[in-house]
Amino acid sequence: GCLLLWLLPSILRSQSSGEVRPRSTPCQQSPMKVSCKGVGLRKFPKELGQGVKYLELSNNFIQNLSGSYMPGFGQLEYLDMCFNQLEAVSATTLAQLPQLRSLLLGSNHLDRNYVDNGRAFHLLGNIEVLDLSANNLENHMAGWYISNLTRLRMLDLSGNKMTSLLAGIFWSTPQLRQLDLSNNYIIEIEEGAFEALEELEVVNLALNSLHCISGFSLTQLRVLNLSHNALELFVLEEGAEPYLLQVLDLSHNRLLYFPELPKAHYLTHLNLSNNLIASLLQGSHHPGEFVLRYKEMARFNRTLHTTAGLTHVADLDLSNNRLQLFPFTFFHSLGSLHSLSLAMNCLQDVAGELLAGSTEPSDRSPAPPGRAALSVRSLDLHGNAIHVLPRWFFDSLPQLETIDLGSNSIQPCESQGSDQGGNSGGDSHVPAPGGTCTPFYNVPRLKHLSLCKNNITRLRPYAFNQTSLLSLDLSGNKDLLVPKEALEGLEFSLQKLSLRGNQMDDSKAELPCLDTLKVLDISGNHLSLLPTGLFCSRLESLDIRNNNLLTLEKPALLSWSHSLKDVSIAGNPFSCCSLAWLDT
Repeated sequence: GCLLLWLLPSILRSQSSGEVRPRSTPCQQSPMKVSCKGVGLRKFPKELGQGVKYLELSNNFIQNLSGSYMPGFGQLEYLDMCFNQLEAVSATTLAQLPQLRSLLLGSNHLDRNYVDNGRAFHLLGNIEVLDLSANNLENHMAGWYISNLTRLRMLDLSGNKMTSLLAGIFWSTPQLRQLDLSNNYIIEIEEGAFEALEELEVVNLALNSLHCISGFSLTQLRVLNLSHNALELFVLEEGAEPYLLQVLDLSHNRLLYFPELPKAHYLTHLNLSNNLIASLLQGSHHPGEFVLRYKEMARFNRTLHTTAGLTHVADLDLSNNRLQLFPFTFFHSLGSLHSLSLAMNCLQDVAGELLAGSTEPSDRSPAPPGRAALSVRSLDLHGNAIHVLPRWFFDSLPQLETIDLGSNSIQPCESQGSDQGGNSGGDSHVPAPGGTCTPFYNVPRLKHLSLCKNNITRLRPYAFNQTSLLSLDLSGNKDLLVPKEALEGLEFSLQKLSLRGNQMDDSKAELPCLDTLKVLDISGNHLSLLPTGLFCSRLESLDIRNNNLLTLEKPALLSWSHSLKDVSIAGNPFSCCSLAWLDT
């Protein structure tokens, strides 16, 4: 209080004499770039100096960009005013920004005063990048804002209130290359809406309410996102010109069939996850209760040839559909397919060849012809109801490196030891038709295997012999018994092993000397001792949480003292009288 009273006379003197001390700007400034992001501005900062080309004003409280003289901004090329309260933009202001190329105005209130604002936008003759996302814009408002932007290359109209794309809405933006219309309420695209956009390469229509795409003719498009709509039909036109489409996302829709994609020869990534596709077989029928809602659906008795032109597809996602059968023949023409996901379907069986008109899973999993081989390197089949994979399944996938079979009901077969059947092709224990186990031995290129949550109760001897796995996940198999011989054959390849959450006691976890093992997870078991086979491993990461360990054995710690980088030990009843292992 005394200090304030002592300063008061000098404060009063400075006010009476008209002294005004310069206030420092909270912005970060360099000769050509100024950032005033989130500093609480309520007005456009006009005192920032000459020559600024890049100005960031996002996350403030600016309500208008209008009215007054703005010296020093004639060279401005980039202006970001996202996340403000902007509702008024004047022609007077924009006329002073002749060099402006990028204008970001997302998350404002440009639905207000849109007529005057749009008229001002007509002065943005050089603008190439425009963000009008999340401004509550309706169809006519968005159309008015872009009605004179002839040099526009990138346009973001996501998160608005558009319900349809009218013919001619993009007539004045012929150079547009990237268009984001996601997260609107679009239910209709009028014929000719995209006709003027001959340079368009990327379109995002995700999170709308589209039900049908037929007669799609944007042959120059490279990337198309139609995820999270209500699509029941997607058909490309069968014209003379090939499609340049490389990435197509149709996930989270209501598709009943594999889409018709004639002449999509350049497609590399196709996402069909989270749809209602129940069969990939030729001649599969409509569900009895389904009524043909679109005349184009009558064409869908030709499912088998839809993959004929997809020779460059490398990544295909069919997860979360309703497939009951894995038909190899359907994928034969996909010669570049490297990653395939059929996770979270209803798969019970695999079929190597298709009987004409067959729609049901076969009982005997017929073997494919000798030429039948897929180029798949990564295969995801987790979350199905598969009981057995026949030997020819792996023979038909000679490039397979990674397979996820988690959450199925698969039991690995027993193999002969390395001295007996190593070069025989591993056929001595192949399950007969109708067998109950799957042979994982002698699959030379397989490196990563997940068998988590398969209700495996016992691993058979030499189950992975002659298969040089780098990682193996056996977690979530309650009361799993792992005899010492089960993992023999992996001594000089296995680097990562998970036995997490198996509720195994000491008698059920016998491991061989895994010389190359680096990462081990045996958490969530009932172990009071560590398996002695681990003592010769040079572990780098060890998870032993939630076991019954009282101490860690000295031989193990000595062998790991120079290699172990992280260890998780919580949830064990360690004895306070035997903690010498911590010193090691």
